[in-house]
Amino acid sequence: MKIAIVTETFLPSTDGIVTRLTASIEHYLEAGHEVIIIAPDLGVAQFGKARIHGMPTITLPFYRTKRFSLPSRKVGSLLKTYGPDIVHVVNPALLGAAGVYYAKKLGIPLLASYHTNLSQYLDFYGLPFMRGLVWLYLRSLHNRASINLCTSRTVREELITRKFRNVKIWKRGVDGRLFHPDRYDPNMRKRLSQGFADKKILLYVGRLASEKEIEKLRDIFNVSNQFVLVIVGDGPHRSALEEYFSGTDTLFTGFLYGEELAAAFASSDVFVFPSTTETLGLVLLEAMASGLPVVAARSGPTCEQVKHEKTGLLFDPADHDGFIAAVRRFEDKRARDAMSAAAYQESFGKGWKEVAEQALHYYWQTAKKGNNSGS
Repeated sequence: MKIAIVTETFLPSTDGIVTRLTASIEHYLEAGHEVIIIAPDLGVAQFGKARIHGMPTITLPFYRTKRFSLPSRKVGSLLKTYGPDIVHVVNPALLGAAGVYYAKKLGIPLLASYHTNLSQYLDFYGLPFMRGLVWLYLRSLHNRASINLCTSRTVREELITRKFRNVKIWKRGVDGRLFHPDRYDPNMRKRLSQGFADKKILLYVGRLASEKEIEKLRDIFNVSNQFVLVIVGDGPHRSALEEYFSGTDTLFTGFLYGEELAAAFASSDVFVFPSTTETLGLVLLEAMASGLPVVAARSGPTCEQVKHEKTGLLFDPADHDGFIAAVRRFEDKRARDAMSAAAYQESFGKGWKEVAEQALHYYWQTAKKGNNSGS
């Protein structure tokens, strides 16, 4: 099968979308399929045997640390030349809109996937009045696809309520060989503990943006001296966060990748996840595969991944005292050890091969339907 993937984000960016795509594409290539990737030009031209066709990029006024690509006629010429059996548009919004348009125009079977809750993000960027328009726009793009994939039951229910058609759940996965308790590294532990060898390490991994509500974590230091905090990642909110956490035992590492990231997970004690705007949060499964119990804000997607009082603790996002109490539960080594073991067990059987095979099944299903089922 010849697969064309049009995505708003790809390497060297790092987030749950890129993790899912790279893991899936590796499997497609190993299975003998051909793949091209059309993505913002961030300096990477090849991923394995898959060619990356980079599109010119711009920055947006409210998000200057990330580069985006606008719709381009070049997408159409690339698709026409390549002649794919299926076009998969990932998170159609800007560049992806061109993928949707030209797939329909050229009569190529089209599948789309939804990964980012853009409408919720608007509240954090002072644009709540645009929510209705954004939903209308996204629905118009997604409903041109024969099948729409999303990453949790909660999101599927919302999309169906908002009249998105043919919505299927795309399973979650984790690289259990990379993210594993055996990745514990005493040197990494020493680095993350910031000289406090007797303290517990709270770990956050993700994009540093206002909608992630990372500020909540600071108040832990007001009530407990048992923890240090490590924040892994980067984003538009980093400088503000560094100032906000100044004077606390907090380490900002920037992005970590591969084995270094795996070592950071396995060498920490508790994973903290205050965001309620995720459509899945793959880092939760990476943390659990590394043997970390989780403290997460209660939301549909987190409830689907974290078993409260077994693999971690879920707190009401509106109950700040409840959040602090949940973190403090892990001052107790017995609680950490019990939930650590359960979290690791929960990650079994969730490899990326099954996730990629599921997507391929939907690719074949879409290709057989042809390009007549979208509007």
